[in-house]
Amino acid sequence: MSMNQPIMDSMKEKLKFVYGANTADYIADDIKELMKNYRDLVPPQEDRGDFVSEKDVLLISYGDTISQPGEVPLQSLREFLQNHLEDTITGVHVLPFYPFSSDDGFSVTDYFTVNPELGEWKDIEGLAEDFDVMFDAVINHISAGSEWFQSYLKGDAQYQGFFTEADPEADYSQVTRPRALPLLTKFETAEGPKFIWTTFSEDQIDLNYRNPKLFLKMIELLLFYISKGAKLIRLDAIGFMWKESGTNCIHLDETHKLIQVMRDIVDMLAPDTILVTETNVPHKDNISYFGNGYNEARMVYQFPLPPLTLHTFLTGNTKHIHQWAHTMEETTPSTTFFNFLASHDGIGMRPAEGILANEEVNFLVRKAEEFGGNVSYKDNGDGTKSPYELNINYFDALSHPEDPDETKVKRFIAAQSLLLSMAGVPGIYLHSLLGSRNYTEGVEKTGRFRSINREKLNRENLEAELADPSSIRHQVLSQMKQMIELRKRESAFHPNSFQEILFLKDEVFSMVRTNRIHEEEKIVVLINVTNHAQELEVPIEQNAQTVRDLVAGDRLPITQNKVKTRLEPYQVMWLKPGGGQK
Repeated sequence: MSMNQPIMDSMKEKLKFVYGANTADYIADDIKELMKNYRDLVPPQEDRGDFVSEKDVLLISYGDTISQPGEVPLQSLREFLQNHLEDTITGVHVLPFYPFSSDDGFSVTDYFTVNPELGEWKDIEGLAEDFDVMFDAVINHISAGSEWFQSYLKGDAQYQGFFTEADPEADYSQVTRPRALPLLTKFETAEGPKFIWTTFSEDQIDLNYRNPKLFLKMIELLLFYISKGAKLIRLDAIGFMWKESGTNCIHLDETHKLIQVMRDIVDMLAPDTILVTETNVPHKDNISYFGNGYNEARMVYQFPLPPLTLHTFLTGNTKHIHQWAHTMEETTPSTTFFNFLASHDGIGMRPAEGILANEEVNFLVRKAEEFGGNVSYKDNGDGTKSPYELNINYFDALSHPEDPDETKVKRFIAAQSLLLSMAGVPGIYLHSLLGSRNYTEGVEKTGRFRSINREKLNRENLEAELADPSSIRHQVLSQMKQMIELRKRESAFHPNSFQEILFLKDEVFSMVRTNRIHEEEKIVVLINVTNHAQELEVPIEQNAQTVRDLVAGDRLPITQNKVKTRLEPYQVMWLKPGGGQK
């Protein structure tokens, strides 16, 4: 590996901005040494052309969502994916698989170790042989029970400066607060009591990136993950990584510069690896992590999509999601969105700010509670609180408990089809793919609202349900696999293909996806978001006599550049001009 000097020079300038000229020199030298140490450990890089394609579909799962007696969970997960999804998904985001103390894995005690209850590094590397694996880099904070923090409390010089000490009397009113919990936590140290910054919980100690030694440790971790087969690395809650007095302490310039340094390192050593930023914030702030489109994250989470899709189907009105998608910024060939509806977390409400009015957000809050879920709130810093996320399984969030199962499944598949239709790479939570329901027993057991969507499944019982054609699990998985397979065949669904909203009717989500290179490759997307049949005329600009609905296989005539059609309740149509063979 030869160092790319222009990239090294650019990286040093970013380090100067953050740490000053003198410090930047030695950090750059240490980074170069780390890269030399890891260059022979990095898996061979593939020349994939486009860094993503229409074939890319990621699954999101905990390492132990599926398990069976006598086998480590990561092996059970791999076997299940091989048996059911090998030809369906291309990648899997394994949520934090490290030892932890709380928050279902997000309070990491040791970044460099696999939780022995899940398996070993060989199990992760085995999974990476079959799929592109996304690793979690939970590097905004670390567990209070970690060796790092416990050593700090004991006065170990190696870890002094790894954490942010703070004055409890200072003014923190401007600081963005993601949860309604104290920002600072008091700890007894070898030097007496100190208040430490804990943005997310008293067990999640914020790391201090003002300390260049801490930053270098995280660069080593990044390279270590790449050496273990990470094709994607998710930077969890990364917007909070830099603290500056008198600011909101989120999305600061220093944060962006440090992520750009990470991108420089990846580009030089492992260009096949994709950095993904996870920032559950309003859309404008979220997309800032693309940088200039070539120098920061390659993928960012599309956080407005889950609440907007939910609002669309609960109201039977596409007005907001149409307008939002219409104004969505185009990505560069080097970037795209990571689209999702459900995840291990709840349905974030902050990304809907500026899109949904307060009364519309409150409508979703009421529905979530009515449909068996809960609501988590954030502290606004002025004594008030506002909804932060809806804690509910996405299948149940879409339907009243008394709705017929047939209607619930149709509505759910329609919502998931909207996800599959959007520009970007789709990420599908395993519980969504399996048609799981609210796990209220988990909430009662743990006392945490987020447990409602984190049920652990016995593989034998799961396989029995999937084998029953009448079960919701069977219906959802089989229909989802069909839609994914259809999507993967069409270059119009390339993550960077053009996306044009048609605004045909408020009751029908309608848009055209067009391949940027082969513009004759088009798909017209129609999704009835209501429980009533909808008739409409669809403009078809391409020179063809018919269109084919890829979903149903039906062929429809084009008359005067229009197609007249009728969509049954929650019906999905992907219309392809000409359409090839059935």
